[in-house]
Amino acid sequence: MTIEADQKADLIAAIIVTYNPDFKALAQLLDAIVPQVHKTIIVDNGSQNDVCSFIKNFTNKIIFEPLEQNLGIAKAHNVGIEIARNNNSNYVLLFDQDSLPHSDMVKKLHSAAVEKRKAGIKIACLGVRYEDPRQKNPPPFIKVEGLKLTRHQCNCESDIVEVDYLISSGSLIPIETIDNVGGMREELFIDYVDIEWGLRAQKIGYQSFGVCSAYMQHDLGDNPIIFLGRKIPVHSPLRHYYHFRNAIWLYKQNWLKTNWKIVDGIKLIRKFVFYSLFTENRVDHIRMMLKGIWHGLTNKMGAMKP
Repeated sequence: MTIEADQKADLIAAIIVTYNPDFKALAQLLDAIVPQVHKTIIVDNGSQNDVCSFIKNFTNKIIFEPLEQNLGIAKAHNVGIEIARNNNSNYVLLFDQDSLPHSDMVKKLHSAAVEKRKAGIKIACLGVRYEDPRQKNPPPFIKVEGLKLTRHQCNCESDIVEVDYLISSGSLIPIETIDNVGGMREELFIDYVDIEWGLRAQKIGYQSFGVCSAYMQHDLGDNPIIFLGRKIPVHSPLRHYYHFRNAIWLYKQNWLKTNWKIVDGIKLIRKFVFYSLFTENRVDHIRMMLKGIWHGLTNKMGAMKP
């Protein structure tokens, strides 16, 4: 069977998770992705604005699944994956509401998937190069090798780079892989969900790849801080709570490689110092990061209680 025949045979479902979305941005995302996939599934995490009415007015080609409250990105992904499975999809393509794929993004990802599959490789997921329009600095694909963090900047568009994990938005995952690896860990709620899943898949022999020819715009964090000529993305204190809590929780897992814990732990310490010194409302950031560290150590997971 040719690659073209494989591409026609595979059915791809896009899963978009929304939470109080900006409807203009969501409309741009839907305009870009609906023509590229077999099904588009929106899982809404308890938004206050009327996403349902917007979807009805936008198109009738979308499956809409509202959740009663914000149950986290992992739960929303798992709900969307189950809907995709019930619609006979071969792949899911995950999206945040603030992402905007290029017109050929799905084709590029799927071509890479077919190529790797024909080579006998067990695929975890394939992801895109993304750029935050506010930063103009595409993050590299990364992989931990020994105690070194290797960064691949995609100097050649034809490169397909093996990585440890990919951000969830813009990642193409075979349903068959999810059946074998398992779904997203819902107790993480948000942050490190994609990292944990990618490393878990890697542990049992699956490989993730960054596809240098596949592009997407993606807003990363709130307005960045300019530091030593670089724009550093910064999230809210609440997001930093989840980031530090889930990182500590992940480091406690016996199956995770020690070298990966060390490399990522050093990054986490640097983030703590930076957010403590250079963010606005730094006391709030410090308080929430420390609370996240404590809850990670004591296994207080799920949504943070008010």
